[in-house]
Amino acid sequence: MSSVNKGVGKVEVRLKWDPSPWSRPPHHLDLVATTHSVDAPYGPPVYVVHHDSRSPDGTINMPRHSETGLGFGYVEVMVLELDRLAASFARVAVGVAIQQNGDGPKTFGDLTNAGVLVVDGYQKLLEDDFARLAGSTAMTVAEFIRDVSGAWEFREMVRGFDTDPVAFTAEMGNARPA
Repeated sequence: MSSVNKGVGKVEVRLKWDPSPWSRPPHHLDLVATTHSVDAPYGPPVYVVHHDSRSPDGTINMPRHSETGLGFGYVEVMVLELDRLAASFARVAVGVAIQQNGDGPKTFGDLTNAGVLVVDGYQKLLEDDFARLAGSTAMTVAEFIRDVSGAWEFREMVRGFDTDPVAFTAEMGNARPA
């Protein structure tokens, strides 16, 4: 990354999936972000952001949330204003978890027309349809790392997990780059 490049700034993570058939319980996916401190970039998260929360300083929030996938295009959106995030943070991990409703495990292979898109303004950073992780119930999609100059760098981090959403939030940020 050159000194002229300011890195990524305000990023959107968008999620889409088709609703389940009318006779089945709804597919409910959630975007999740974990923030990690300079002192422990791969340690426990300082805080977790998901559909029921936002970051304490408002730099990570969810202006759009869906519990069914019903709608056109990307029905769930998380906004990360990395350029406003405090200097005490070194890393943010972002993932997707499928809510499990007791009707047997739901995996990404059970979904249709599903996908995630990560953009910085008009620049597409990542687009994935979950096909390579069809047997997973949760996955990380991206991480953002603060470099020595203070600029944020995007890294693709598509990794599958076979866990429930609560355990996933504890595990997802511990994944180190391959």
